[in-house]
Amino acid sequence: MAKKPAKVQTGGSNKVADMRTKSDDQLTGDLGELKREAFNLRFQAATNQLERPARIKEVRRDIARIKTLQTERARSAAK
Repeated sequence: MAKKPAKVQTGGSNKVADMRTKSDDQLTGDLGELKREAFNLRFQAATNQLERPARIKEVRRDIARIKTLQTERARSAAK
């Protein structure tokens, strides 16, 4: 049985392409900022002050994208 092709999101590909052009230090800095933002968003959600609940999901996915890129780079450097 053949696998189904992966869903391609038009908005996410630009983010990944932009992230791939950044250096490791820049990605680490962005990761720190996103983690700080995620903390603040969780705090706002807990106190019912969150304006855009969807932003939590966006930030979590951006964090995952950066971690994936870092893992890819680490594996390619190890080979």
